[in-house]
Amino acid sequence: MNQVHVQEIECLLALAEELHFGRTATRLGCSQSRVSQLVAGLERRVGVRLVERTSRRVALTRFGAQFVDEVRPAYQTLSQVVGQARERARRGALRQLRVGFHGSVYEEIAEAFRQLRVRHEVTVALSEIPLGSPFSAVLDGRLDAAVVELPAREAALTVGYRFPPQDRLLAVAASHPLARAGRADVEELAGLDVLHPTGDAPDYWRVARVPAATPLGVPIRSTTGITTVQEGLALVATGEHAMLVCRPLAERTTRGDIRYLPVHGLDEPSQLGLIWRTDRTTPQLGALAGLLADEFARPSRPAHVPA
Repeated sequence: MNQVHVQEIECLLALAEELHFGRTATRLGCSQSRVSQLVAGLERRVGVRLVERTSRRVALTRFGAQFVDEVRPAYQTLSQVVGQARERARRGALRQLRVGFHGSVYEEIAEAFRQLRVRHEVTVALSEIPLGSPFSAVLDGRLDAAVVELPAREAALTVGYRFPPQDRLLAVAASHPLARAGRADVEELAGLDVLHPTGDAPDYWRVARVPAATPLGVPIRSTTGITTVQEGLALVATGEHAMLVCRPLAERTTRGDIRYLPVHGLDEPSQLGLIWRTDRTTPQLGALAGLLADEFARPSRPAHVPA
C-alpha cells in the first residue's frame, strides 16, 4: 500500500472546508501550487480523483466527499493524540491514562492515582461517563480504562481489578412508607418504580442493575432512565421512584429527603471493576490495577468505592 502523508490529508480536509485553493493556501501557510501538489499526490496514492477544479469553482467529487467523511474522524483522533503528547511533554509527564468513572472518585482510588504518578510518573485524566454506557468509551478508544459496575462480559475487555463486593441498598424518599419501616423485602420491589441507567449497555449488564422480576417472578416496574447518580437521587426525592445503590454511595451521599434501606432477599452484591481493552493492555494499566489492590487491602481503610 502506498504511504499516505498526514500533510496531504490535512490539506484535503482544509480544501473541503474552504473550496478555494487560495484560501486553503493561506490557511495552511503555503503556496497554491503546494496545495495542488499535495492534493494531486493524495489522488495518486488513493487511485481516484478527489477534487474537481474549474476556472469558476472547486468541488469534491463523489469519491472525494466520501473519503473526507471517512478520514476526518481518524485525523481528528490523531491530532488529539499529538496534542495530548505535547501537553504531557510540557508538564514533564511521561505518560497519561484517560480513566472514566461513575459517580465519585473516593479516597482509596485517588490515592492509587497519586501513587501512580509518584512511583511510575503516570498522570490520570478523569472523565465522568454516563451510568448506562459503561463500556463504550473504552471500546472505541476514547478512554484507556474505566471504573464501572460489573459484570463485564465483552470479549474485547479485560477486568484488571475487581473491587470488594458491596451490599445493595434501596433509596426511597423519606416520606415513603418503606422509609418508616427502615428495611424492605425484595418482593416489595414489585410495588415500586425502580430507576434504571439509560444508555447503550448490553442487556446482561442492565438486568444486573435492575432485575426484571422478583425471585417469585413478579415483574419489577422501571419506567424511567437516568444518566447520572445525582439525577437519580433527585427523582427519588420526589417520592415517585426508587433506586438501587451500593452501600458506599449511601454512606457518602446523605440527604434529609432520602432514606437508604437494606433489602432482605436481594443477595446479588454490587461490584466495581477496573476495565480496559485487552488489545491495549499496557504496563501502566497493570501498575494501576496493582495499586488499587494495595489500597483496598489495607485493613485500616473501609472499602469505600464509587457508585
